[in-house]
Amino acid sequence: MEKERVDFLIIGGGAAGLRAAIELAPHGSVLVLTKDIATESATGYAQGGIAVALSDEDRVGIHYEDTLRAGDGLCNEEAVKILVEEGPERIKELISWGAEFDREGTKLAFGLEAAHTKKRVLHAHGDATGRELVRTLLNKVRSHPSVRRLPFTTVTELIVSDGACHGAFVLSKRKLMAIFARATVLATGGGGQVYSITTNPQVATSDGMAIAYRAGAELVDMEFVQFHPTALYSPAAPHFLLSEAMRGEGGRLLNINMEPFMQRYHPDRGLAPRDVVSRGIVSEMVRTNAKHVYLDMTHLDSGGVRSRFPKIYETCLQFGVDITAEPIPVCPAAHYIMGGVKTGTDGATSISGLYAAGEVACTGIHGANRLASNSLLEGLVYGARAGTSALSSPVEPVGEAAPPGPAHTIPAHDEIRGGLRGLMWDKVGIIRCAESLNEALDALSEWDYILDKAFLTRRELELKNMLQVAGLITRAALAREESVGAHYRSDRPQRGEHWKVHRVFSLGGVREKKGLF
Repeated sequence: MEKERVDFLIIGGGAAGLRAAIELAPHGSVLVLTKDIATESATGYAQGGIAVALSDEDRVGIHYEDTLRAGDGLCNEEAVKILVEEGPERIKELISWGAEFDREGTKLAFGLEAAHTKKRVLHAHGDATGRELVRTLLNKVRSHPSVRRLPFTTVTELIVSDGACHGAFVLSKRKLMAIFARATVLATGGGGQVYSITTNPQVATSDGMAIAYRAGAELVDMEFVQFHPTALYSPAAPHFLLSEAMRGEGGRLLNINMEPFMQRYHPDRGLAPRDVVSRGIVSEMVRTNAKHVYLDMTHLDSGGVRSRFPKIYETCLQFGVDITAEPIPVCPAAHYIMGGVKTGTDGATSISGLYAAGEVACTGIHGANRLASNSLLEGLVYGARAGTSALSSPVEPVGEAAPPGPAHTIPAHDEIRGGLRGLMWDKVGIIRCAESLNEALDALSEWDYILDKAFLTRRELELKNMLQVAGLITRAALAREESVGAHYRSDRPQRGEHWKVHRVFSLGGVREKKGLF
């Protein structure tokens, strides 16, 4: 087995990972691992934008209150305060590095999205904000000779000894390697691929959450999965995200009979919080016996729609839908996991030497429901904070570690993957109940034999990680016997008296943390 030593190991190359690398670059050797090409991450697919209180009419205090309101009473108020206060500086920094956000004249242009009370969402090139962030951050990373990037590399397990993380075992060019580091930063993104309908890229298979859990780290709030209300519905197309900003610009939700319906579910209609809109769409699909609803932009200026949403316009056109001339068939899709590896506001996990930032982590910012476009800002703010914190890692270097056990194979892994994703969508999706959750647990238990085995292919490792996190989501959803935020129980629609609790999962079992995060 090949061995390598670096000062800092970063697993993941989205906004959080790249921002952590920039923070660490002046202080030692940095290695950034990506499972695919350097630009393949959830960040790169982000259309809607990045929320920040920088406009003349906005204040960080208003952004703070909007975030708490969306989080439905379960946010970590300290973490939210840090996000909104440090966010403007992170954006100014990006602009100084060459980020090109859309402008109206000389001023930055801000859009409105659901559950925001002010126009505060920055965009780049209309609907390619994430791609612009990745471009800017990668260019900055390339300016640091101390940072090296290793693409097409899959982590098998973290290297943990005496309660401390010393790096990771990885597969690179089909070879098993041990990479030792005095600090390791998880920035692997989320796990939307555990659901059959998702806006997440193929790489979002819960890897960071799963390897952290197996290493002994604590995970929290895993029941809170956000479903984006509007993904393109087409048998011939992937579930391409249709940005929240489309509704912010005046897009209307219509049922299969071309009737507006959201007034039945919330006074803010299509601009209600995402969980409300998603449930409203599902309820309307059931009521009308339909597989989708419509997002209608045809009443808006066609030239304005094309210039504001160029990527969405072009992509939909490839699948036979002209968004300026006909309503767009849409349905909800799994989009974001609010829970994750439990960290403090410095990015430190419960394992010494292991840090986490971005969607893989849970600082409690999002509570029970993420405010639209806060995730890119979180990646920047908390990626930088995790990098700063990693500089103080107390871990002493080691040079040896026992490799994972003998490799196994899963002959039917693609069949199991498909079954898992369908199971999670049907039983642990937008609307849940004890019966469906127990059925999901019973079905998942049939694949438990996979969880304690070692594998040496990316697809098999992904399946193991997906099964691990699917089980945690399901167990957490069953344990929360009330409806809060994105977690909706049809058998327990009310909040009840003891809802203000967070469940923390680890190899040692489950513990409850009462009160705010």
